Amino acid sequence: LEETLAAVQAVSIVIPTTEHAVVAREAFARGVDVLVEKPITRTVEEADELIALAEAGGRILQVGHVERFNPGVVAAKAITRHPLFFEIHRLGVFSPRSLDVDVVFDLMIHDLDLVLWLAEGQVQDVRAVGLPVLSDKVDIANARVEFDNGAVANLTASRVSTEKVRKFRYFQPSEYVSIDFTRRDVLVLRVDRDGPTPRLGFRKLETPPHEPLRAELEAFVESVRTRRPPLVGGREGREALALAERVMARIEEHAAQVGVPLARSAGRSGEL
Repeated sequence: LEETLAAVQAVSIVIPTTEHAVVAREAFARGVDVLVEKPITRTVEEADELIALAEAGGRILQVGHVERFNPGVVAAKAITRHPLFFEIHRLGVFSPRSLDVDVVFDLMIHDLDLVLWLAEGQVQDVRAVGLPVLSDKVDIANARVEFDNGAVANLTASRVSTEKVRKFRYFQPSEYVSIDFTRRDVLVLRVDRDGPTPRLGFRKLETPPHEPLRAELEAFVESVRTRRPPLVGGREGREALALAERVMARIEEHAAQVGVPLARSAGRSGEL
């Protein structure tokens, strides 16, 4: 690590969440810009520390919420206006790859970040339920997030599905927007009221053939070169983590009520 940090201007930190803060802290101390995988850190307190260090040292801190760079999301963001209801499913087939964290921090956090970005309101209430199924951590979770501007998001994340599903749908006045993360496309359904009777119109938004991970890395390099703030900076990563922790807190409250043991302490996105 010491040899690497002495030889580079910027690094991408793709290691277990428990070590994010340790390595990023060392990078900043050596004047190196950082792209850190999601979740930004193990705790909100660690995230606040990294944000402060980056700002004090004039360093770039980008967080790897790669779905922001999905062509479907980019196209949908351009037409988003006061969305009021979100229905989101992120389901995956069971794999031992990410069993060191709960599904909220492994999968749902992607969609929590997007909801915060698109809803543009303050979170007012969070309700959630989750269960361990094939591991000792939460493998399937559902959350309902309510915002002060009237928007409501219903999110489901699972790593015990029989198929991979990546659907992000939301409704705004007279319009329904459906994003398929796998196909990277957007379908918009709109009610046309110009005629004597309402008609439904469908259109598929144009999406550039960009690979999200490549676009994310290119954006990071551009921020390093120009010193412009990244699209997903430390504060955005911190807010997604804080909301994920609120979801997990509600899950733990429900689990305690029904007597389901969870192998995790509250407010931690990884193992101690």
